[in-house]
Amino acid sequence: MAHVPVLLKEVLEMLDPHPGERMVDATLGTAGHGLQIAKKLAPGGSFVGIDWDWQRLEGAKEIMEKEDIDLKKLVLVEDNYAKLGEILKDESLEKIDGLLLDLGFSSDQLGEGRGFAFKGKEEPLMMTYSQKLLPAYQVLPQLGEQKLIEIIRQFSDERYAPRIAKAIIARRREGPPIVTNKDLAEVIRRAVPKNYERGRIDPATRTFMALRIYMNSELDNINNLLASLENVMSSGGRVVIISYHSKEDAIIKDFFRELTLKGKAKLLNKKVVRASSEEVEINPRSRSAKLRAIQIQ
Repeated sequence: MAHVPVLLKEVLEMLDPHPGERMVDATLGTAGHGLQIAKKLAPGGSFVGIDWDWQRLEGAKEIMEKEDIDLKKLVLVEDNYAKLGEILKDESLEKIDGLLLDLGFSSDQLGEGRGFAFKGKEEPLMMTYSQKLLPAYQVLPQLGEQKLIEIIRQFSDERYAPRIAKAIIARRREGPPIVTNKDLAEVIRRAVPKNYERGRIDPATRTFMALRIYMNSELDNINNLLASLENVMSSGGRVVIISYHSKEDAIIKDFFRELTLKGKAKLLNKKVVRASSEEVEINPRSRSAKLRAIQIQ
């Protein structure tokens, strides 16, 4: 499934890139947003694209090199956006005029052999964006029942977390081990009632999401990036963040409000921006997207 950039028009309006400015797409993916931002920075601007996933980065590099954009600096970095300050320092770009963060899971990562999907072909249960992280099939056996309950509840609000955790532990004792996405999905589906959510969603949906967030420390990464904003953003710089998870959005909303109350930023949208019905029809993934933006004072 090809990835379609969410809220592209709104992102460009809020970031408002101009020739000569310095901007970062910290979740570059296959450059759906990044390419359009970089074009508006020409001539003479600087663009840094960051992604933890080397496959996404290679795809973005190929796309952007074809365009031959007239930039002073074009850098693509395989790393965690939580290290934004370090990355900018390495590139001699300690202050930037714009930052985009499009959080969460990219649809084009399905079916790539990492076990993100609970349906479709059987894959190793990796669940990581970076190859440098331990795969889930190695981490899962190290997690006790209470820790599993905590992870599933905290990151997905799954009410059957205790039953699912108990089933995972039972499978560990009785074997065979959980090593693929199919293994885990089957354990989850057997653990919950047959009328789970009245059939509206697959029983594995929330647990897979929770484990993905845990495996990649996604909420910690957001907090670390937000904490660096005052150091990396120039006066007047714009920060645009798209989230898809209620806990992500709550972290961003609270941080932006606090920064605004301190007089260190101005909200660019008082109400969260959502995708139009037309965009949702074309790109169903955009249905849960929430965009918030600030300008640093």
